[in-house]
Order: sequence, then C-alpha cells, then structure tokens
Amino acid sequence: MSGWHHLAGRTLEVSSIADLKLQNKEVILSFDDGPIPGRTDKVLAILDQFGVKGAFMMVGEMAEMHPALARKVAEDGNTIGSHTYDHADLTSLDFDAAMAEVVKGELAVTKATGTDVSFFRFPYLAESHRLRAAIAMRDLVVMDVDIDSKDYFAITPASVTQRTMDLLHRRGHGIILMHDIHKRTATMLPTLLSELEAEGYKVVTLKFKKTQAPNNLVASADS
Repeated sequence: MSGWHHLAGRTLEVSSIADLKLQNKEVILSFDDGPIPGRTDKVLAILDQFGVKGAFMMVGEMAEMHPALARKVAEDGNTIGSHTYDHADLTSLDFDAAMAEVVKGELAVTKATGTDVSFFRFPYLAESHRLRAAIAMRDLVVMDVDIDSKDYFAITPASVTQRTMDLLHRRGHGIILMHDIHKRTATMLPTLLSELEAEGYKVVTLKFKKTQAPNNLVASADS
C-alpha cells in the first residue's frame, strides 16, 4: 500500500546535532517512552501503511520488558534512540548518577533492539549544558523537539492533529514529538499523516553516520 503514498522524503545522515538541518516542509516523526504492546505495534503498522519511518526514543526498562517489540521497531527500519533507563529527570540527579542513567538506558535499548543506539532525548526535555556535552562525547545525537504534539494531554485525537498542524504551519518544518505509549497517538496518526501528505510535507528518515575515527591512521602505519 505504501506505493500509493508520497510522504516519504530523504534519508538524512547525521553525526552530530549540527547536521540535523531540515528544509522547508520536512518533518521527523519521533515517538518517546515505548515500546508498549498494543500501542507501539499499531504505530508501526500505520507508518508502514504510509511508507515512512519514525525515530523511536525508547525507555531502557520498557525495551527490556518488551524486547521482541523493540527489535521489530529496529527491523522495520526506524531510527532507534534512548530516553534513559527509567525516564528520570536528569537535572534532579547529580552528574554521575545522571550519566549512569543515560548509559544504563543506552545499553538496555541496544541489547533489546540488537542495534547500536545513536540518538538520545532528555526525559521531560530537562537538560543541562554539561549533560548535553557529555552525551555528545558518547557519540549520541541529542534529539530536540520543534513541535510538541502534546498527545499526552487528555484531549481528543483531532485536537492533537490540529495543534500539531498549527505549530507546523508557523515553523514550516521540524521534529515532531509524539508518544507511542498513548492510545490517542495511534488513533490520530493516520489523520496527521494524511494531512501532512495532502499539504506536501515529507517525512525524513534519520540515520547516524559515524565520523572517521583517527585510529585508522594507526592501522595504515603497518602498510
């Protein structure tokens, strides 16, 4: 069915936040807090129907609890990111404890998905310059949010779609934040994607591009 759709845009390869530049009418669909059976799988089916990919920012303990579903997200060709181990507000922890949360989450998601985790999002978008810098040093690209769908509010799916489109009209492009743990997200997603498509938006697929490590200089010294 995806052949009928024209929503899929380019694949953007990034090795740092500086590379994450979207053009007008380009969006990234990002989903936080999963995976959760009965919700994440519905989101995956809808993305597949429209022939597009999302960026799934998984909570480590959720990925640990539902490894088959976490792996399916990866196998479907979606971007995999981590969102700490148990959705802690990192700014409420001391630096070492916060980084331990990041690392534990990253390892849990890597193990469950069978994929290297290259993206990260701060829970509650609560961050500090120091944490941001330390996370970048781990070769993780921090995913910001341009358009918050607020799909976690107890509002109708139609209101979520309306809010998202209104914000998008103002900005012209951006990273859309949604949550694959809410029923209303799967309910509103087909409408949102249909509206995006009707208005000529394109969904960008994110890929991580490793920067050339300097240690290949050492390897060539043998030749």
